[in-house]
Amino acid sequence: MKSFSGSLSAAGLAVTLALIGSPAMAQQKNGPTVAVPGKPVSPAAIAAAKEILTMKNANAMYANAIPSLVEKTKNVLLGANLNYQKDLNEVAVIVAKNLTGREKEIGDGMAQIYANEFTEQELKDLVTFYKSPLGQKLILNEPRAISGSMSYMNDWAQSFAEVINGQFRTEMRKRGKEI
Repeated sequence: MKSFSGSLSAAGLAVTLALIGSPAMAQQKNGPTVAVPGKPVSPAAIAAAKEILTMKNANAMYANAIPSLVEKTKNVLLGANLNYQKDLNEVAVIVAKNLTGREKEIGDGMAQIYANEFTEQELKDLVTFYKSPLGQKLILNEPRAISGSMSYMNDWAQSFAEVINGQFRTEMRKRGKEI
């Protein structure tokens, strides 16, 4: 989940910069919403997808999206308007308050994506699975398994990079060049 929040931060910065570059959009009271492309899905499929996301505590990934994006936007604006630091700090509080709750749009979009990827019955079956003892174990242990896997993969890549480096050096020595 940490890598997702990093991706969210990068995506958030891109959105922030896009909004700063487009004053007309930034001035809209409620701001733009992002449409999720896909097929029409039933309300029951959306409900099942939301239930899965709730069970998996997906909202933890985006719970701080609004404050983070407001802070990033404030910092970008501050970089170009140093004399307005006090005002921008005060406005950031107002903007964050005005936009509170909009992070739920992320959850709605995620539910739509799940509903596009799985049939209504598959989503209902997944709900049943996640409520089972094995499903509960998966929900509990999967974050550690993913984290451990990512750590292993990073360690492996670092070690393997040394092998690659050694082979580069060997091949370059064959050409009479020390690196």
